[in-house]
Amino acid sequence: MALYEDYLYARISEDEIGVEKGVTRQLKDVRLLSAADGGRIAGEFSDNDISASKGAPRPGYDQLIAAVTAPNPLRVQRRILTVHTSRVWRNRTERAIGIDSLGKHNLVIRPMHGPVLDLRTAAGRMVAGMLGEVDTGESETKAERVVDAAKERAEEGRANGAVLYGWQRIYEYNAQGKVVGFHDEKDPVQASIVVEIVDRLLSGDTLKAITSDLNARGVPAPRAGDRRKHRAKGQDENGTLWGHTSVKKVALRPANVGLRIYHRGRPDESMLPAAWPRIVDPDKHDRVVALLSDPSRVLERPAARQHLLTWGIGECGPCGAHLRVALKGNAKHGTKQRLYVCEARGCVGRNEEAVDRRVDAVMVRLLSRPDVLGLLEGSAGMHAEALARVEVLKGRLAKYAVMNAEEQITDDQLRVLTAKVKPQLAAAEAAARLHRPSPHLELVLKTLGPDVKGRWESYSISRKRAVMEAFGVRVVIDRQRRGPGFDPESVRVIPRSRDGADG
Repeated sequence: MALYEDYLYARISEDEIGVEKGVTRQLKDVRLLSAADGGRIAGEFSDNDISASKGAPRPGYDQLIAAVTAPNPLRVQRRILTVHTSRVWRNRTERAIGIDSLGKHNLVIRPMHGPVLDLRTAAGRMVAGMLGEVDTGESETKAERVVDAAKERAEEGRANGAVLYGWQRIYEYNAQGKVVGFHDEKDPVQASIVVEIVDRLLSGDTLKAITSDLNARGVPAPRAGDRRKHRAKGQDENGTLWGHTSVKKVALRPANVGLRIYHRGRPDESMLPAAWPRIVDPDKHDRVVALLSDPSRVLERPAARQHLLTWGIGECGPCGAHLRVALKGNAKHGTKQRLYVCEARGCVGRNEEAVDRRVDAVMVRLLSRPDVLGLLEGSAGMHAEALARVEVLKGRLAKYAVMNAEEQITDDQLRVLTAKVKPQLAAAEAAARLHRPSPHLELVLKTLGPDVKGRWESYSISRKRAVMEAFGVRVVIDRQRRGPGFDPESVRVIPRSRDGADG
């Protein structure tokens, strides 16, 4: 009969690609240890890519504890074999519970490296606690070093981890060939894809269209070829496919304009200058961030646009509701047609094709006007004025806070003054958002010129809407006069400035 009933346990904190080489090697080593001691292996348990210091669930550990604390009718001496006690515990709370529970079941922990911990005795439990504190102290010291190193990298503007898509890592060596540092430079191919994504978004292309095109062209997605434990749904084995989310993330990254985020999502989050060269023009970056951060993009699903005026640009003249498209007419005689109709009450209904022709004609006239850019400048001026107002009001709140800190005003006075300013600040911020310069300015500029009509007619629904949104265009469908035919005067095309542009 074997001297011991052995339960083997292995753990690795980090295994990003999920190959489990570390736990496999640990189990192999402790199998040999069990054989050398004359033990009989009763079970093997492991946790891969799980830290023991952060209290994360460890299924393998839980199964181990359940096995070793199960009834032991033969009263065989049970042991837990591991390469080091730090593989079993690093969390203080978990360790204290474990020592108490395993001690009551007369367990022995036999590490490959370190003293045997006989939890049947007070001395064994004391040593287990002392060694555990050493393990925890080492873990916490390592964590502090990691934090300090991350802060140093952030202050120096260096990347924190793998090189980002759009750049390539250049390693620096000393005379002995040892790596002493690195810096990131533009990757010509990947950087051009980043610029293309931003330019196409600003030109009115949708995330869906860009994603489909990149995949059709066989452009590898970020981190293609990396071995990963998990892949997004629909992704291939090598991770080469782009998704809407990955395209959006690449477009929005502050890294594109030479900035890096330190402590993302924490109270001390900050934006710091990066050491790598920027890829995207800062003005374009601001506009694409404004474009993709607009809540209406999510609500209105621009990637699925099939109609020019539905949900957002078209309005019902009598009640102001959105428009939708519906099939109306006599199906039996083949007279059904698509109509723009009032979503709320059905106040109006007008042939979609005729309305779109009317809108196309007015937009071409608008874009052909010599003063067309002035319609954009007016909004930019109001945006600047609103931003200035925001800064004044923020400064006023800061001033009141200083006055309170210096006891020039009481807490009650501070609350009264703050309550008065905050609604004004909210209104100014709302005005700034309303008059924010269009993220589609580049598309507008490309549309202008001698062949406005040809370019406009070649545009997709999404691009036409992008240009119309840049000018704040609303299309109002009024009730039509009685009589046959389509009345173009019942369709009013109204840009932000109503000075005859709907002519």
